[in-house]
Parts: sequence; structure tokens; C-alpha cells
Amino acid sequence: MNLHPALASGAPPGQNPGMTTQPAILCIGAVLWDLIGHADGPVHPGDDLPGRITRRPGGVALNIARALCTHGLAPALLSAIGDDAEGRALCAACAAFGIETGFLRRAADLPTGRYMAVEGANGLIAAIADARALDAAGRDILAPLADGRLGQVSAPYPGVIVLDGNLGASVIREIAQSPLFACAELRVAAASGAKAERIAPMLGHPAATLYLNRQEAARICAASFDTARAAAAALLARGAHRVLVTDGGGDVTLGTAAGLACFTPPPVRVARVTGAGDTFVAAHIAAELRGAGPEEAVTAALAAAAHHISERIPE
Repeated sequence: MNLHPALASGAPPGQNPGMTTQPAILCIGAVLWDLIGHADGPVHPGDDLPGRITRRPGGVALNIARALCTHGLAPALLSAIGDDAEGRALCAACAAFGIETGFLRRAADLPTGRYMAVEGANGLIAAIADARALDAAGRDILAPLADGRLGQVSAPYPGVIVLDGNLGASVIREIAQSPLFACAELRVAAASGAKAERIAPMLGHPAATLYLNRQEAARICAASFDTARAAAAALLARGAHRVLVTDGGGDVTLGTAAGLACFTPPPVRVARVTGAGDTFVAAHIAAELRGAGPEEAVTAALAAAAHHISERIPE
């Protein structure tokens, strides 16, 4: 089995073996604080219920990066945060996880982003993301890929790049066409149904794997699907190179030019939902970088997501 350079030396999580000047994986997108309210029972509009409220580092790009660290990888973040106390605390937390934050853009006039969500036994009820620093920075967060720190047009970054749908639509369109990404392997997470259409420019990219759920696929395709399999088939028909479509507790479908393969998630008791998709993405990437085949990689990702969903919510 051929190991990826980031794993080849067997170094522990948080270190970057064999990559003295360049991280092996970049995660580009939302980096912020999550504020999650969770009730043990079902939640309905207008409810006022007892529960727990937690604050922790979050954002799709950060969540994926953090999960990658648990698999022995050392990713770097490209994003924008505020030049404030919350931003400094967030960077300190990332450093403790083993995530490189030296390429983050600091906004002097905007706050570090925040995400607020309400969850219940019936899933995610609603969420609001305040990512003004990321929105304002736009394409400027990509500067390290052009100015020689991580790459340049004559020598594009050669590793794995994870993108999330919190990036602006214009930024994603630019990435889809830019020569700065010509040598990278792209992994694209839709982030949410409301933002799923932003990743549509990646449908025709020859080196992109798209991770999304059935509802997000429906938004991109402007159609409704009863199964993840039907959604995956529609995405492939629209030019997608490779897709992984989830469906809550339903089957997950891997779609490639070779065809469709369906996998059934293990049954679990749901304790939390925020971050489950990010955990799935990270575990799938890590498994493939270790040399796992398609079935093994998806099975590993499902197991990781199931553990996340059933795990007791951190205090």
C-alpha cells in the first residue's frame, strides 16, 4: 500500500512529516465559533425548552481540518477571521488541534465569524452563520496560492484542497477555472442546502469530488430526488467527476464514471448532528490517502460519522 507523504513517516497527529515548507492538505472556507443549543427532545418553532448551549471552534473548513488531524494529517486553513480576541482564541484552539493558521487573513474592521444553531431530537431546526470577514475577503484568501507561499501559476499547489460552500459563488467559479488549482485534487463540501448552488461550477471539474446530501443535490439540480442514488445519477449526468451523496440515515451513494455504489450507514442513537457531514468528509479523505479502496473508504467515513452523531455532546 502506498501512503500519502503526510502519513508515510508515521508521525503523530499535529505534525507535518516530510512537508517542511508546505502542508499536504488545505481547507478553504468557514473558520468561526459555533454556538449550538441542543434540546434532548423534539424542537418546534416557538418552543422555549431546557437544554445545553455549547461554544466551540467550528465552520466547515475548520471542522474538516480538525477531523483530519485525528487521522494523523496536518492541514492548513485558508480563510478570513477578525483581528480580535475571538480570532486569536480561535487560532490558539486550532494550534492545539494541530492545524496551521499562518495563512489566515485577518480583518481589522470585521469580527471573527459565528454560527448559531438549534438542534433537537428531530435534527437541526435552524442555523444562522455570520461570516462577514470571509465574505468581505473574497478571493483575497487565495493569495498564498499565488504569491509563492503555497504555490504560483508556474508551480501550482500539488496537494489536496478541501473547499466548502461558505465561499462566495464568484470565488468558487474562479477556483474552478484558475491555473493555480491545476495540480490539486479538489474535495468540495456543499455546506448547506441554501449554499449548495454555489458549488455548481465544480460539476465539470475533472479533479473534483463533491460531498453533499440529497437535499443539497436537489438544489443544484433544481429537481427532487427520493434517494441518494437518484441524486448521484443526476449529478453525474450534469458532468460531475465523482460524487458522494448522503441521505441522513438512508443509503449513501458513491457515483463515478464507473457507475453507482450504495452503502448503508450503521444504525445509531442521534445525540447531535452539527459537524457530522464534515466528519464524514474528513474520514473519507484520510482513508483514501492511506490507500483505501472505494468501499473501504466509504465504510470508514460512515463509521466516523456514526461515532460523531452518537457521541455525547461536549460540555
